[in-house]
Amino acid sequence: MTNSDIIQADFSKAGVTLDDDRPILADASDFIFYAALAMLPIDGTVAGPYMPFWTPLSPWLFLAYAVANWRALPQVWHRFRVFFLFPVLLVVLSLLDWQLVGFHRLPAMISFSGVFGALACLVSLDIALSVKRLSWRRMLDLLILVYWFAFLVGVVQRLSIMLEWTTVRDFFIRLMSRQYISSTSKWGGGRPQFLFAEPSYIGMHLFGVLLPLVWLVRGRDRKRVNRLRVLIVVFAAGSVLMGAGVRIILDSIIALVFVIIEANSWRTWKGRLIAFGELVVTGGVGALSVAVNHRLSSIAELGFDGDGSFYARLWQSLGPGAGALKHPQQLLLGYGAGNLSDATHQGADAAVRALERLGLNASAPKGWYAQVTPMNMFTMSAYTSFFVEFGLIASVLLVVMVLWHVSRNHAWNKTTVCWFLLVVYLYIQFEGYAFYALPLLLWAVAAIKVRPLGPFAGNTVASANR
Repeated sequence: MTNSDIIQADFSKAGVTLDDDRPILADASDFIFYAALAMLPIDGTVAGPYMPFWTPLSPWLFLAYAVANWRALPQVWHRFRVFFLFPVLLVVLSLLDWQLVGFHRLPAMISFSGVFGALACLVSLDIALSVKRLSWRRMLDLLILVYWFAFLVGVVQRLSIMLEWTTVRDFFIRLMSRQYISSTSKWGGGRPQFLFAEPSYIGMHLFGVLLPLVWLVRGRDRKRVNRLRVLIVVFAAGSVLMGAGVRIILDSIIALVFVIIEANSWRTWKGRLIAFGELVVTGGVGALSVAVNHRLSSIAELGFDGDGSFYARLWQSLGPGAGALKHPQQLLLGYGAGNLSDATHQGADAAVRALERLGLNASAPKGWYAQVTPMNMFTMSAYTSFFVEFGLIASVLLVVMVLWHVSRNHAWNKTTVCWFLLVVYLYIQFEGYAFYALPLLLWAVAAIKVRPLGPFAGNTVASANR
């Protein structure tokens, strides 16, 4: 069997084949799905309903698409039944926690909107690609187009800052739910944010959505893969050059490490030497970035004292985490959806003492802990939010479910390991449950089954490119 035959056989399980006869639309509801794809990079405008620290539109459209195609749900259930049942467990845990801790209606609804938004994304992908067998090439074309549009928006934003285009700048200031464009922004202004909720989410999209698409279609459509690669490189480099923030620098370096590991053959000495050389160069680029970037060099020199935003990531999670650690029952079962502020108030004193013992200035964290409410509380970390809201048991169970899902579909290979670890990294500083990186991974490993070939062996998909 040729490599092409292998690819054809693997992808036919997802309804995605090498031929061009896939329909663009199966019925009118598919317009909703394409609208959801078109809105992927638009997650920080005033048009989107609020979710923790972002205002996306796509999760709601994915949910609408799943509801509109409810007749297809039994087929999706067959492949993803455990992920249908998991939200039920979270509801049950929250019902118990609300009796013990308290109930804040709107924050609870916002929290569960993220949980069901993630499930809706997974369900929508399976309906569109596995059940209806829509054209994945047209989907890629749309995604490439809208992400280029998002990048151009960032360019215009940067020019409006540099050239003082007041009308343009004011338009984007009003458009964005939490703007970083004006020099007076309390979030750290004078930066383009594209259409994202904040500049630090650039890497989530580039390396949580677009890079995995390169891995998925590589060997099937060279033209579109090259377009995706150019888009990712230009977007990442442009973001750095335009001063969008430091996280895109870190994200790009870490993503490049995974790309090098995934792309090279580790079975031969030549392949290992090439990979080692590329990793050394990447390490040099990382060291140079630290040296030339003021914020990174300050963090490297002073640690948490070197950057206020970096320090905030610590104490925003430390407060609610300390609350959970002080109460064994909440540690296991969580505080319930919407109750992050309750955990923060209970853990504030312990968190302040811990920061002071580390020699850090705890005045800002102490003031922040005192003023948080159920409506303004956030952690900027999916792991902290999920662990505190739903507890250790649910958190461990989710990890086990994801690992079991990959194993059940015999999808452990070098690409999957790199993809999985990259997704794990990306959610450290992003608390939106409904983001698309994890649902895309879960769908892909179920749709494209490959034989396990060892942790450092190329898979059948990658082999077609070598």
